[in-house]
Amino acid sequence: MPNDPIPTPDPEDLADDPLTKRNDSIFARRELLRIGHVPDSDRIVGRDAEIKDIEELLQPGVFGDPPGNAIVYGKTGSGKSLVSRHVTGRVRAIAQTNDVSLISAYIDCDQANTITRVARSLSQQAEFQSTRSLNIPDKGIGSSEYMDYLYTLLDDADVLIAIIDEIDKLGDDEILFKLSRAEESGKTDCYIGVVAISNKIEYYENLDERVKSSFQDDELVFHPYDAGQIREILSKRRDAFQPDVLEDGVIPRVAALAAREHGDARKAIEILSSAGKLAARNGDSSVTEEHVDAAQDYAEMSRFQELIRGSTPHSKYVLFALAYLQKSSLKQAFSTGEIYRVYEDVCKSEGTNPLSHQRVLELLKEWAFSDVTENRHTGGGKSEGSYREHSLLRDSDMVLDTVFEQPKTKQSIVSDLQSS
Repeated sequence: MPNDPIPTPDPEDLADDPLTKRNDSIFARRELLRIGHVPDSDRIVGRDAEIKDIEELLQPGVFGDPPGNAIVYGKTGSGKSLVSRHVTGRVRAIAQTNDVSLISAYIDCDQANTITRVARSLSQQAEFQSTRSLNIPDKGIGSSEYMDYLYTLLDDADVLIAIIDEIDKLGDDEILFKLSRAEESGKTDCYIGVVAISNKIEYYENLDERVKSSFQDDELVFHPYDAGQIREILSKRRDAFQPDVLEDGVIPRVAALAAREHGDARKAIEILSSAGKLAARNGDSSVTEEHVDAAQDYAEMSRFQELIRGSTPHSKYVLFALAYLQKSSLKQAFSTGEIYRVYEDVCKSEGTNPLSHQRVLELLKEWAFSDVTENRHTGGGKSEGSYREHSLLRDSDMVLDTVFEQPKTKQSIVSDLQSS
């Protein structure tokens, strides 16, 4: 019998342990500040039209009829996931009262970032909601086998609604093809509706024509929240804190910071939560604007670093090239051609083949969509004509340090660039 890897002490020996002392001086209901928390209808702000659009799309499932499909676009923190999950939960609850067997599933492709992981999550969530027990394995089989498990479970269901969040992280559209063709190919008689969520507005343009034909989707766009809406969102979660803990200027300050960052409600909630944690850690009796500013600085750095770390290698190389140019030049903006030449040298230093000039331009546009860079068309005069130039919106040193986290790797590449 192996030793317990986490030994458990006798509870009687822990009477004075600091873990037994619950700190309720700042927080009352922490769950209201969790990013994955789906609030009640009266806590959802500024998304009435979007809720109605998703309701119209999914309502047929309440009666056992085919729900629609949609691709939902919008920047991070614009309420896409929240609204989709909120409406789907209501649809599933009402379907149960109508004796309709409706299975719902939510997949975050930031975590389940391969077709096999998505298929596994779909099948396991369906099994959890089914009366059948198929003992679906966690590993050892491929996406097709997981999809077969799903189709078997759907034999007992009337409707499946699948929310696939950050679907662009998968890199292909195979899961949409499988789900949209399941009925036509005879895999299942269950009606399937898919809500595919993407931060990239060009996602639909890159879909295979077969998927576009079978998916027959609506395209819905969620616009960023304004400062007033973010303030209301935060006010409706004020009861996450003890009464009179938040100073009057805290919520307006957080709302202003989030509005400046293009209406990211998720970020606003993170900052408010972090400010509360800072106050609790310091033993302070209230949450102040100073706590907010400290939380904002930390959140901005960590979020940006996570964004870079989660990117593909060539996306990093392109960003590194732009940051290197900006740090080593008196200019602030550079043409795609200038960036491409440095990017080629980075690829050479890393021992990999460069992508095409057009693909690098697309990667730069993706960084602009994430507000890491910005670009514009400019006239270069008769000799150069019109071209697109790019500039970095973040600190170049932070980019250079984050793209290659090993200092030796960064120093080696910079050395290669300087000698080229």
